[in-house]
Amino acid sequence: MPSEPAVPSEPAVRAPAVRPFLLTAGRVSGSGAAPPLPVETQIVATPDGLSALRSLAFERRDIVAACRRPQSVAELAARLRLHLNVVRVLAEDLCAAGHLAVHVPDAGTVHDISVLRRVIDGLRAVPDSRGSLRDSG
Repeated sequence: MPSEPAVPSEPAVRAPAVRPFLLTAGRVSGSGAAPPLPVETQIVATPDGLSALRSLAFERRDIVAACRRPQSVAELAARLRLHLNVVRVLAEDLCAAGHLAVHVPDAGTVHDISVLRRVIDGLRAVPDSRGSLRDSG
């Protein structure tokens, strides 16, 4: 009598990640009229944002929670392993809702080589659409 094949306890193939356009509802910019946030822009959670954490869903909650300390949009995308434009669009929405505050660096900071190096390193740490990290070379 032939035995039945064993059913694997884990799926053979990992499910594909959620596509970036689904996270932003197809938008490529925030819901406000403000220009897109530059990647070096520092964002930080507001007291209202921190108190609203339980009411925020998924990536929005993760973004606000990660912004307890100021960090650039590029650093945040790398830390959360999200597409840079997804973080940019959702951060713009969260700023418009009063959950995040934006701190645009002054002109001297923008040209500071250490800041630029951190932004570049953050961008390299953001996975591509296949979930692979970009080449560091």
